[in-house]
Amino acid sequence: MNTMERIVEEVRTLPETDAREVLDFVGYLKSRRAQTMAATADMSEFDQFGAVFDGKFNRDECYDREVLR
Repeated sequence: MNTMERIVEEVRTLPETDAREVLDFVGYLKSRRAQTMAATADMSEFDQFGAVFDGKFNRDECYDREVLR
């Protein structure tokens, strides 16, 4: 018996109120996974620029541009 079948069998034996709690918990797990995936996607967009910026910032070079004069 696989995990899905075991879950179904266990939930069938629960009272209706407990089955609703299980369903609510499943919704929580899905939303948590979606948040994790969204955070990972956001970070992957940031990582593509990680190679461009070496972490060193020279303020004088920043303000030494023709546009700012």
